[in-house]
Amino acid sequence: MRSPNILLIMVDQLTAKALPMYGHKVVKVPNLMRLAERSAVFTNAYCNFPICAPSRYSMLSGRLAHSIGAFDNASEFAAATPTIAHYLDNLGYRTTLCGKMHFVGPDQLHGYQERLITDIYPANFAWVPDWTEGPTNAPTGISMRAVVEAGQCLRSLQIDYDDETEFLAQQKLYDLARRTEKDPFFLTVSFSHPHSPFVAFSEHWNRYKHEDIDLPTVSEIPLEQLDTHSRWLYYSHGRDRINVTSDHILNARHAYYGMISYIDDKVGRLLKILEDTGLADDTVVIFTSDHGEMLGERGMWYKQTFFEGATRIPLLVGGPGVDSRRIVDSVVSLVDLFPTMLDLATEGNPPSVAGGFHGTSLVPLIGGRSDNWPNVVVCEYSDMGVCAPCRMIRMGMLKYFYTHGFESQLFDLEKDPLELNNLSGNPAYRVQEHELRKRIFCGWNPEELNKEILQSQAERRVICDAMSKSRGRFHNWSYIVGPHDAERFVRGGGESAGTVAVKGRARFPYVPPAPAAS
Repeated sequence: MRSPNILLIMVDQLTAKALPMYGHKVVKVPNLMRLAERSAVFTNAYCNFPICAPSRYSMLSGRLAHSIGAFDNASEFAAATPTIAHYLDNLGYRTTLCGKMHFVGPDQLHGYQERLITDIYPANFAWVPDWTEGPTNAPTGISMRAVVEAGQCLRSLQIDYDDETEFLAQQKLYDLARRTEKDPFFLTVSFSHPHSPFVAFSEHWNRYKHEDIDLPTVSEIPLEQLDTHSRWLYYSHGRDRINVTSDHILNARHAYYGMISYIDDKVGRLLKILEDTGLADDTVVIFTSDHGEMLGERGMWYKQTFFEGATRIPLLVGGPGVDSRRIVDSVVSLVDLFPTMLDLATEGNPPSVAGGFHGTSLVPLIGGRSDNWPNVVVCEYSDMGVCAPCRMIRMGMLKYFYTHGFESQLFDLEKDPLELNNLSGNPAYRVQEHELRKRIFCGWNPEELNKEILQSQAERRVICDAMSKSRGRFHNWSYIVGPHDAERFVRGGGESAGTVAVKGRARFPYVPPAPAAS
């Protein structure tokens, strides 16, 4: 029997909490709902690093970010780290990447045989954080502008990118369907929506009535009541500099829902091609996101935190062997996808993996077998906005946050799903907290890691400064497919380092049509 094709569809910054299969009452995603009806729906799936590049590196390598030196969005993804694409290539798969993956460094393929489009974000060291400057250091230019400027648009940089990604992915599927060869394919299609800024086509904005848009469940928490990690992000995101009103919040959430519907349309068209060409019966479809979005909950936006909005992600796995919707409540994460895809590709007889991985195959869970599942996930964070290594572990219904040198947090998600009651230090949870803390430090030394991260930041800033200032040079590892790709999208050179500014300049505002003449 031939190994199945694998279509991995990844989106950016989509929280599971904003989708109807996870309980949301407003967002409209008919195509994803149809996929969910014939998929295993994982209700407790997490990213392993709540920011783009390290999360993706973890997923592709099956290893936690610190173990491969992926500390932030400007960390080089080492060419010596094997990925699932390398292993599938060795098993005879055709491997193609179409869309965003945010590889940093000279290796822009990492096992994929081809890429169909350049990346949307810098491949160099432009976004290296500097912990010595404190939490206000934000090399990407992140701020509340993306919230207060939310609304409709005629065109945006991210729409440019995702429309091009979809077109090339559609053509690739048709080309794959035309083949006479019998080798299976691994196609990764990765979109940049619904990543901020929060702007949507009028078509998708108008799928929602503004009066139906819901406000956050948890209102803004006063600054003096915030934990250290959240307080750092308060200043990093500039919440002290820009006032966000309830109207801003509703506009941003309205646009975000429209952006999700925009992605749903694209997913629907890709799935229709699978069906129309006869590929659907032999193709496993995986849909997920690299991390979530806080969307105003607790007064917080974007990601970079361990609260559920930023770390819990959608995960759907459908295809051969999954006949109808299966709800899987076990705790899983993106590092589980590497062993899962390897398991699927080899009918349960995967080759040995050099160096091993930190995940576990989801195939038993997809088949309804949860015996001996570890029910533990680990998530890390060490990028801009914080000033020390941070780690989270969820084991069963308990979730523990560790911020090196500062207070810890413990939540019982069964009793407190909104994460409002910090149980750290509570005598009733003493045994559980001790066990979680012990597991946090397993294979992870925050004191040594702190030194390593500070050294890495300093070394990369030297290289970035030399390449951007010396004789006017600008070092750019961006993947080049067509003319001007080195300058397209966000490249992190000079004044264009800030994503909010670049995306704002690239946007065509929506202008309502003039009323018809009487």
